[in-house]
Amino acid sequence: MRFTLFAVGALVASAFAAPSANHVLHEKRAHTPAGWQKRSKLDSGKVLPMKIALTQSNMDKLEEYLMEVSHPESEKFGSHWSAKKVAETFAPSSETLKAVHDWLTSSGISAERITRSQSLGWYQFDATVAESERLLKTEYHLYQHDTGKPHVACEAYHVPEHIKQHVDFVTPTVHFDTKLSWPLNENELQKRAGPPAVSEVGTAVEPNVAKNIGNPGSEPGKGSIPKLGKEINIFSFLDSLSTCNEQITPNCLRALYLIPELNLLTKSSNSKNSYGIVEYTPQAYLQTDLNLFFANFSTAQKQKTPILDSIDGGVDQTTNQGFQYNGESDLDLEYAMTLVNPVPVTLYQTGDLVEGASFNNFLDAIDGTYCTYEGGDDPTQDGIYPDPFTSPTGATGYEGPENCGGFAATKVISTSYGYNEADLTAAYEQRQCNEYAKLGMQGVTILYSSGDYGVAGNGGECLNADGSLNSGTSGRFNPSFPGTCPFVTSVGATQIKPGASVTAPEEACETVIFSGGGFSNVFPLPSYQTTAVKSFFANHPPPYGADRFNNSQQTRGLPDVSANGANYVIAIDGTFSLVYGTSASSPTFGSVITLVNEARFDAGKGSVGFLNPTLYAHPGVLNDITSGGNQGCGTPGFTATTGWDPVTGLGTPNYVKLTALYLTLP
Repeated sequence: MRFTLFAVGALVASAFAAPSANHVLHEKRAHTPAGWQKRSKLDSGKVLPMKIALTQSNMDKLEEYLMEVSHPESEKFGSHWSAKKVAETFAPSSETLKAVHDWLTSSGISAERITRSQSLGWYQFDATVAESERLLKTEYHLYQHDTGKPHVACEAYHVPEHIKQHVDFVTPTVHFDTKLSWPLNENELQKRAGPPAVSEVGTAVEPNVAKNIGNPGSEPGKGSIPKLGKEINIFSFLDSLSTCNEQITPNCLRALYLIPELNLLTKSSNSKNSYGIVEYTPQAYLQTDLNLFFANFSTAQKQKTPILDSIDGGVDQTTNQGFQYNGESDLDLEYAMTLVNPVPVTLYQTGDLVEGASFNNFLDAIDGTYCTYEGGDDPTQDGIYPDPFTSPTGATGYEGPENCGGFAATKVISTSYGYNEADLTAAYEQRQCNEYAKLGMQGVTILYSSGDYGVAGNGGECLNADGSLNSGTSGRFNPSFPGTCPFVTSVGATQIKPGASVTAPEEACETVIFSGGGFSNVFPLPSYQTTAVKSFFANHPPPYGADRFNNSQQTRGLPDVSANGANYVIAIDGTFSLVYGTSASSPTFGSVITLVNEARFDAGKGSVGFLNPTLYAHPGVLNDITSGGNQGCGTPGFTATTGWDPVTGLGTPNYVKLTALYLTLP
């Protein structure tokens, strides 16, 4: 992993100017991190495990490759790539490999000492301190932390000018990592990282936002989880289609979206099919809640559990219970498992109880190459594993190795969590977005909920002109991420109109929550969405100016699609309650796509993969939503209308039409 350091080039004036004519500064640490002291010059005969992270190739063709296998008019539609082909295509180029290898061998590191990592992104070799210092034009010292932990590092290092473009970073050099006592000294990670980063709109990026996504006591976790409604008396509960406008059950969703009950048609699913739900510790399901739900709505699944993939110490904890800890996981799994039964559902439980985890930690686990891409994860935002922290009680976290690869990606992956786009830097978001494109190339459908606060961000917060956040009564609209990434499918929320039947057209959700939607401040308008967005502005121009949202008509719009997100009946902590949120919409839409995949697999075809190009080319396979809005920031927000809109996207799923379309494609 890499700490966010200010890496500077040859033109930076400093005491570490290039020490020779052809070497330039590659990275320099701004200061010695808090808690560390430089002790002594390292013995020149000591051996260091050197690793050089190499720059990836073909990233400029990423979208082109994705469209080739995802656009319905492409001859290569459905010809998804293997993980091996993806890794090889974006692996360092032969030019990079040769340039760095020649540099090493010409510097005295013999070829037989150099190996290449399994992820293809690193050169590795052992070298004495003297060799490493000559290679990088630096000096190594022994540092010691206040806890007594030793560490080897330098203050800056250099590489030949012609090599700089081929190398992301080198370790060990200026980076620090150690076990620290709890709690950290005042924002210690931030201090170690240097000056605070800012988002694209000028918001100060707070440390640890990303890995706190599952924490119910903090934003963004507090804003991502579903909203709790009234408790229902289980003894008088009725699963009737006549009351779907008041309480949504699996049968209501089947009626709304023409979803077949697969377990009544077959005793087993196609072995190629799979569905994944991602949860972030301490969010966890209770098996007793699943049992209660299945006993009432999916009797064939009594006592059934999801397949558990424990990532970075992920645990289905039962110590902390209550809606704030169990509501999200219970909702996601109860509906996903019921709607796709008997297709197996995998639970990606991510992060330990001490530190938690981010979306990046999950992506590391299903694609080992992502661990090193562009220098790896950001420890001011992402989980550090083995966990360097201890809890207030002295308990240690996950001490095993960071999960880089080792877990398979299911064909559909739904995540009901999200950040404000303004929570993170544009570079952080772009790196992650590129990874979603690579998964799409492999035939994986990635779904994210669009948020529950309309045009506002998590917690209803909006943006001031200087990028700071306010309480939400005014200011600029605050879109969500990863929904703004053009390589995921963003899912908004709808509801059955009050008093209407289950067969009547839905409207945008305006009960307890409002469907998240708007326009990105980071990502450009993707080609597949251009016609839809231009049509929206031409035919239904919003009554706001650039002081409210990015109205350039040149940036990504969200959501892409929607599904019901109001009045879901869930079993929670031994009883039944109603919940609300796009947290319900995403796993529901994902369930429909999983069943579409089932039909394609049975027909000898592959998974649908990245949805957006096909859905925007064939919007008629969705139920267009033309009423309702997504208020926020002291405004009515946007209004749902004919065609795509930044409230409900293209509309809700129609399983029959979706399946018919996808069965005509290769």
